[in-house]
Amino acid sequence: MGKLTKRLGLGFVVMLMCTSPALAERKDDRRPNFVVFLMDDIGYGDLGCFGGTRAKTPNFDRFATQGTKFTDFYAHPVCGVTRAALMTRSYAMRVAEVGNRKIGHPILHPKEITLAEILRDAGYRTGIIGKWHIAGPDLQGRKHPFLRLHPDLLPNHQGFDYWFGMPTHNGFTRTIEGSKHRTRLMRQGKQVDDFVDQKEMDQLTTRFTDEANQFIAKNKAKPFFLFLSHSMGHVVLGASEKFRGKSGGGLYGDAIAELDWSAGKIVETLQEAGIDEQTLVIFTSDNGPWIEKQLKGKGGNDTHYGTAKPLRGAKMMTWEGGSRVPTIVRWPRSVPAGKVCREPATIMDLLPTFAKLANTKPPADRTIDGRDIAPLLRGEPNAKSPHEAIYYYAFTRLQAVRSGKWKLVAARPARPPGTSWSSRMIEAVKQPQLYNLETDVGETTNVADKHPETVERLTQLMENARDDIGDYNRLGKGARFFDEGPRRPASLLKPKKVHKRTQKNAT
Repeated sequence: MGKLTKRLGLGFVVMLMCTSPALAERKDDRRPNFVVFLMDDIGYGDLGCFGGTRAKTPNFDRFATQGTKFTDFYAHPVCGVTRAALMTRSYAMRVAEVGNRKIGHPILHPKEITLAEILRDAGYRTGIIGKWHIAGPDLQGRKHPFLRLHPDLLPNHQGFDYWFGMPTHNGFTRTIEGSKHRTRLMRQGKQVDDFVDQKEMDQLTTRFTDEANQFIAKNKAKPFFLFLSHSMGHVVLGASEKFRGKSGGGLYGDAIAELDWSAGKIVETLQEAGIDEQTLVIFTSDNGPWIEKQLKGKGGNDTHYGTAKPLRGAKMMTWEGGSRVPTIVRWPRSVPAGKVCREPATIMDLLPTFAKLANTKPPADRTIDGRDIAPLLRGEPNAKSPHEAIYYYAFTRLQAVRSGKWKLVAARPARPPGTSWSSRMIEAVKQPQLYNLETDVGETTNVADKHPETVERLTQLMENARDDIGDYNRLGKGARFFDEGPRRPASLLKPKKVHKRTQKNAT
């Protein structure tokens, strides 16, 4: 039945960015449709309109001229964590999980109110095609409740009328051969394929695109919310025959080219259905590219992962390359064409902003971290980011904060506590580092000694976040817990066996 008993309901949307005054002047009475086109592990520098050269992306490039490109849009540095933030408009560290735990990829508590529930209660038809990844890790054969899939937390119980896709990710390894983890496909919560092989992996992008287009065609007569959650380019990679070997950028480039094709087909379907101008679409990624030595082939070739250039870092890191993601927003006659928005915004801003566009209100019974960015959407000349601070968490450890143009990175040891299996990617920072992201997007020059007052201000912002949201060694006063019993942060969970297995599979 979903969670209609969770109260609140009503509007939400998905799609972001700067919009023109036409947003307030539209004469049609129908509420907009929303499409979130979320890619997996696609880096900031992987799309042509963001400087990418790995593969040609004519559709993404065209949409950047038809809509607005957001250069400072943030997700979280890991897949499931971003999905929890998207669904709950809150930092994942604040979000309630089953058993009051904190898991590397959150197991979203049923009492959390998802954006799909809010939209469905407002009369929207809701659908997700593709990856979910916030109902447990789905390690087949594991009996421990935090190692198995929770069927009652899959999309159909979290506000989605329709679901076809995967409960988790493609895999842990560079190639599928020898991997014990195999993803499975489900439709409406029922298994249709328990063991996806490489041939089937090659067809996922095409298959998800076809399913998404069918959902649009079937629901074009009333407002809908479609979450197209692609699994590419997360390893194990796949690309269909019409793209494999054609990009000139290896298998990863082939996967990007097919994602670009998918984006084009979605917009083409909207146009054919006559609802293009009624539909707000956001194209973005869940985090930066997965880059580590274990993924390199013989001779050091990098055909299985992308790039975050010109940003520093990658997936699982709190440098900009981990959580700043390429983002394009398209909504004809409403979002300015050919514009670049450099104001910081986050994937958590979707609910308060789009609830407003859908003539409803966000939940009022809990703290949320997303902010209304309607002035950015309207393209108001002096519109600024509503965020005093944006926080960077690696699993449960708070590692950095951005305020305006400034980013402060806190001191930490290598492989720091509170970062679980991502710790292998995290190097030591011996003393606090301050970066001016307007002039140094690559975080190359520490200017902390030149701006002590800024360091002090941002240090206090981080302390505020530790008190409210939490940290690896502290429970936040504003963190949500819905179950009886101890409130245990990840530092007390100590999932040593999970960590060792994950680390082994990654190599």
